[in-house]
Amino acid sequence: MEKGEDVKAVTKSFEKLEFHSDSNSNCKSLKTYLFSSFVTGLLKKTKPPSLVSLCLGLVGKHLEDIIEDLGEIAVNFPADIKMAIAAIARRRRLLNDDVIISLADSSWETLDISVSDVSDLGLGKVMEACKSLRAVDISRCDKITTAGYSELVQNCHSLETLRCGGSPRSDYTARRCSGIFKPKLNDVDGESWEELDTTEIANGAESLVWIVWQNIDKDSLEILCTECPCITVNPKPSPFGLREAAVPREALPNITLDDPVVKDIDPSTWAVCGFTRKAVSPSLSLAEMSVAEKFRLAFVERDTRLAPKRAKNARQHQRRAEKEWMMMNTRAKALALASQVSKTLHSRN
Repeated sequence: MEKGEDVKAVTKSFEKLEFHSDSNSNCKSLKTYLFSSFVTGLLKKTKPPSLVSLCLGLVGKHLEDIIEDLGEIAVNFPADIKMAIAAIARRRRLLNDDVIISLADSSWETLDISVSDVSDLGLGKVMEACKSLRAVDISRCDKITTAGYSELVQNCHSLETLRCGGSPRSDYTARRCSGIFKPKLNDVDGESWEELDTTEIANGAESLVWIVWQNIDKDSLEILCTECPCITVNPKPSPFGLREAAVPREALPNITLDDPVVKDIDPSTWAVCGFTRKAVSPSLSLAEMSVAEKFRLAFVERDTRLAPKRAKNARQHQRRAEKEWMMMNTRAKALALASQVSKTLHSRN
């Protein structure tokens, strides 16, 4: 039955629908509302997933099996496909230096490596390949140190949005890097800022406009607000814009930077068995944690990191058991050989 016939059937059903109530006007209003809701639901179009999305979902489910050869496999992939694979790897806790270096593309304008094992080495290699990055998310990347922040600011001259912090260690690193964002003068003999040329201000975050740091402490916030007047920390969306410029999506709070590239892919692609990382309270710093809590978090992080490896080992054991059963079972072996012979005969014909 097509949509037109469905709408006609629903219309006839609603014509026969009767409400027993003293208020006739209320009945009519309710009847009209229900009818419009049903028709809207029937006419609503659901777009099926594309073939590319289905293929990416299949690749993502078995991503750990091709990671070793990912550099050779992805060399001819388009930039958006590489970004989608990187997003799936990040969600599956498989994103590390080797993976992101294999997938980095010079045309990327956004980079989301949050909650990953990417270190200063991987970030530096990506900066060398991607010169046009406008937004970068390195929040909860505990392996990125002050050296990585410095290299990011110095080599990424188009960087406008930086998302950082999010975990006790990342917050600590970001606090130590607050001075990297300050503009520094090559010529300190000038009498006023107005007389300085832009080339005389160097070694700072020249193009940085937005910093998203959810757990920023008061001291760091005060330093950035007073000493980096061109940078806005944790901007709030406003219909009238901020500083005559609307806040971009990349700088909005509670968003995931790489969501648009995987919006058409089935979320079950990155579902991994194991513990789910428990979010740490924003007000709880590393120094305030008890020893037991630190051990618990370390165990959870280690278990989450090893979950993909356990899943891969389980699949390998299953395949090995099936292969051994095929070799030991006479009937199964005969069926396999018959299938091979049948394929050979068909190919000859």
